[in-house]
Order: sequence, then structure tokens, then C-alpha cells
Amino acid sequence: MSPVGYLAQEYERWQSLFEAQSALVRRFIETQARSLADALLLPASQVRFSLPDRIVASPGDPKETPVPAEQREQMVGGFMDRLTRGGLTAALRQRLDELEASAMASVAASAGLLRFSTATGLVNNMLPSGRSVRYAVAEGEDVPTLPVDDDQRQYAAITVSMDAIAEAGRHRPDEDRGELLVPYVPAARRFFLPQWVAFDEQNRLLVRSTAEAEAHVASMQRYVHTLHTAISLASYIVTDAAYQQKRYGMLGQLINQGRALARFETREIIAKIYRRAAANDLNRGLSLSLPYFDDQSLEMETHDFDVIPAGRVMFIPAFVVLAARKELAKVEQDTRLNHSTRKHLVTELYMLSAAFERTRQH
Repeated sequence: MSPVGYLAQEYERWQSLFEAQSALVRRFIETQARSLADALLLPASQVRFSLPDRIVASPGDPKETPVPAEQREQMVGGFMDRLTRGGLTAALRQRLDELEASAMASVAASAGLLRFSTATGLVNNMLPSGRSVRYAVAEGEDVPTLPVDDDQRQYAAITVSMDAIAEAGRHRPDEDRGELLVPYVPAARRFFLPQWVAFDEQNRLLVRSTAEAEAHVASMQRYVHTLHTAISLASYIVTDAAYQQKRYGMLGQLINQGRALARFETREIIAKIYRRAAANDLNRGLSLSLPYFDDQSLEMETHDFDVIPAGRVMFIPAFVVLAARKELAKVEQDTRLNHSTRKHLVTELYMLSAAFERTRQH
């Protein structure tokens, strides 16, 4: 059996066992799982949880089996767990592994069901659902990040809640009309979650400030982190249809918008250099921290380099061109970055070089 087939089988096994429980037991497990999910996302330093008092241990046998009282109350976390297990997620995973290895079928099944419910709850209940989207893969890359317009899709933004935002106070005080639905711009509606789209395809800012754009990127990073937390707890969650849809939709959007933010900030750096050069404020040296989005770590990083060493050297645009070209050669050979991240950073260095190449020619 292939690894994917095994994971799918595991997912179906736990799903069947969960559905075999009574409604009361399912609600109990879901309540405990919600507490665990909240603790993992805070993140908390420790968390308590309980196993049910009785459980159906096998989907083929509807008879409920008692869970020993001394096994029901559990606690994970604290100082020693942080030292030895690497955080609450790792500590919880290990404790559930230990309980699932129990010779008592009721204890093992309870722990497995709690793991299943926590992982599925993280994916299905802790994360908003988004649009049905399709992304294309840019030339030479692996991850689809370019939204594809579907001619058959109708953008009814006023009637579809995920396509519109509610604004209050856009009518006269004496009118009781409720909230006004204001549609997202078309560039935002091409993505999985329009409310976190800060740039259009030309890297133009769609929100009020760079800080707001950075907050949107941070929200998308937390979304992906939640998906990763679910996988680390139960690897079989990758076969869940909701997980696959949310990972595809958010990963493409995050990388797209993260790169757009980096390119926008690169343009801001270019403009700042122009302003400082005009004010003769660059004659004592110039160092740059060029932002870029690493699509492996899914984090904003900076590429740092000197344009003019510290000292009394008059600034001329050619220095920026030469420094950018030198860094281009370095980045193209930097195997610490994957191909698509190198391509993204190289594009920004070309932007920097081209901006001052034009100035030098004039």
C-alpha cells in the first residue's frame, strides 16, 4: 500500500470509529478537542483534558467499554515538557502516542479519537473557508500561485458573503437598513480569502498602509501554521478534503501576496534612495536590506549587502547598479534558497539595478 493510501485508510478508520460513538460521547470528545485546539494555537504552556468515561472501542462492536477512572484525567505541558518535548504540540502528540499504545482498548481508542477530533477541528472549525479558486504555476516553479480567471464564474459579490465586507454607518442615522455590503475589488476576489488580499497583480497596494498589508500576510501565515499544527498532530489529516482545499487556496495566496509585499517594499526602498540622494544624504555610505519572501519557510526575509562602504564617498547611481549586479551573481548560486525563491529575489535585484541604470544613462 502506498503512503497516501495508508494515510487515507487511517483517516477513514478513525472517522468510522468516531461516527460509531453515541451523540453524548461525540459531544464530549469534541468539547475536549476544542480546548486542546485553543491551547495549541494560543499557544499555552500546558493543558488539561479528559477521556470519556465509556466508549465504543471498535466500529464493528457497538458495545461501550468503560475507561478506567485513573486514566481519564490527563495533563500535558509544564516546565519539563517544554525542556524535553519541544513545545505543547510535541508534548501532546507524545502523550496521545503513549495512550494509544495502552493495552486497554478503551484508553487507546479514546486517545485516538481525541487526536482525530482535535486535528479535524483545527482544519474545519478554526479556519474560515474560502472561495473555489484555481492557480497556475509560474514558469520554472513548483507551487501554483497565479490566480486563474474562470470565465464561467460569476462574481456576485453583494450576495456572496465571502466576496463582500459589511460596513456600518454608510446611510442616514434615521434609516434602519442594517449593514451595507461592499464588494471586494476584482483583484481580491480572484483569491481564496479576499479579505486578506493587499496587492493586485501589478503589486499596487489595495489597503490603506504597508502595516495593514503586513498584518494580512501575518494572518495568512497563522492560517498555514494552523494547518501545519494539524498535520503534526495527525499526519492522516492530509487526506481530508477540507484540508486539501484550504492548503491549496491559502498557500498560493500567501506566496503570491508575500512576494507582492516584498516587491512593493523594494520599490519603496528605491524611492527612499532617490530622496536621500537628492538631499545629499548618502555620501557617508549605503547599506541595503532587500526584503524577499522565502516560499519554503513562508517568512519574509532580507538580503543584506553594502552599496557604498562607510566613509566619505560621493553617491552616484552607478554604485547601486554595480552592487545589485554583484548580488545577482551571488544569489543565482545560493543553494540555501530554492529555485523559486532565488528567482523572486533575482527579480527584485533586477528592479533595483534597472531603476538606477536609467538614472545613470540620464
